[in-house]
Amino acid sequence: NDLLREASRRLGIMCLLGAALWTLATTLSYITGDSAIFSGPWDGIRVADVIAVVSVLLSLALYAYTRKADSDPRVALDLGLVYLVLTGLALGLTIHWSHLPAGWPIFPVISWVGIATLMYAAIIPSTPAKTLIAGLIAVSMNPLSMLIARARGTWPFPSAGSALLMHYPDYLIVGVAVVIASVVRRLGQRVAQARAMGSYELVELLGHGGMGEVYRATHHMLSRPAAIKLIRPEMLGSAGSEAAQLAMTRFRREAEAAANLRSPHTVELYDFGVTDDQTLYIVMELLDGLTLEALVREKGPLPAGRVIHILRQVCESLEEAHVSGLVHRDIKPANIHLGRLGLRWDYVKVLDFGLVKSVATMESEDSYGTQAGLTPGTPAYMAPETLSGEAVDGRADLYALGCVGYYLLTGRLPFVAANAMQMIAKHLRETPLPPSQRTDLPIPPELDRLVLACMAKQPADRPATATVLSKALAAIATEPWGDEEARQWWELHYPARVASPRMP
Repeated sequence: NDLLREASRRLGIMCLLGAALWTLATTLSYITGDSAIFSGPWDGIRVADVIAVVSVLLSLALYAYTRKADSDPRVALDLGLVYLVLTGLALGLTIHWSHLPAGWPIFPVISWVGIATLMYAAIIPSTPAKTLIAGLIAVSMNPLSMLIARARGTWPFPSAGSALLMHYPDYLIVGVAVVIASVVRRLGQRVAQARAMGSYELVELLGHGGMGEVYRATHHMLSRPAAIKLIRPEMLGSAGSEAAQLAMTRFRREAEAAANLRSPHTVELYDFGVTDDQTLYIVMELLDGLTLEALVREKGPLPAGRVIHILRQVCESLEEAHVSGLVHRDIKPANIHLGRLGLRWDYVKVLDFGLVKSVATMESEDSYGTQAGLTPGTPAYMAPETLSGEAVDGRADLYALGCVGYYLLTGRLPFVAANAMQMIAKHLRETPLPPSQRTDLPIPPELDRLVLACMAKQPADRPATATVLSKALAAIATEPWGDEEARQWWELHYPARVASPRMP
């Protein structure tokens, strides 16, 4: 689907280009006085101008359809074939509407219709059969327009065969276009085959992450929707190198550990593996909703009660991981998903356990992400001990969660910096202002202090565990926020999603 949507976007660009060319050609015809091509008044209006206006409107209409979020790319590409035929008719009528003197020479030419047909086949994927049919009809618009002009007496030529003789090169071009369409189609099929990940097939690109891409996927047998994260070989070093092999070994071990997590607030891992080209992939449940980063970016800071409701669910996920000896190491708003699970709203799922690491192996081994030379986390949310290369435990995740809480309450990062190095320096040395001083929303003093406690420079000064943090959050008196408040909020801000749940 994402390949088809990309082709649909290219079709839209072609339509914009077509609209621009029609406008430019008509304008230039007035400037240059080119009556040989654009003459032929019709009750005071040039026919060529009418054709140009209609063509521009059709071009813009198809462009608008390709940009609609709910448009079907297959329908758009079929409409593109119709657009090609109508463009051929418009070009043919425009060129042959003029009055030409008797004895005008008839000789074979490659017309703009033939060029447009060739360009379409090379840029927009279609089946060879559709390309053949649409191409033949499109290039036939030139002979048809000549016959119309002959009937009007504006293009005197001896016979209908002369019209075909003049444009037979266009028919040869259609054959070339069919060959090109076949090649483009086979390339697309190879890409689709290359995207097969074990029992899953990639359907649509959902987004890019720090270590790879995330696709919507389906299971071949179960038709179960899923999300697949791909980690490309180049992210792990040169293929076949000792470092890359070690990275894949650790990837398997760490993926197995993450797959054993059973908290309902941890995204479920279905499968993982390595493809023939050494691409690592992780298959996860496909969620309905949006990340905390997107939520704050779209709606601004959240009320204190809702922040507590969200953070306590994250604590439940982290507590299981920490008890199992794992540290997430990349807790941030973009890795915390908020949405619907069954009849419950504001249900939290912690994402991207791709950087999880066993506490037992931290002193002697790096995770596959660090081994590949990647930053183990995001500087804006990283604990000082992580930034300084010291041994870390679950309290590093609690520091990051404190930064997340700060962001949810204020809509701002705890520290503002011009670059990553400045951000790291501030996390190592500076103390952030209390959240209540950076927002107009009411924040209980206890929540102010707890967020800052999570962000203490020394791990010993933070809450000891995620459970301790959750209990401290639960003890804070604030406006209640639960399932009913969450449902009402989603109905108010995303009514279409509540009425008809959809995948992200």
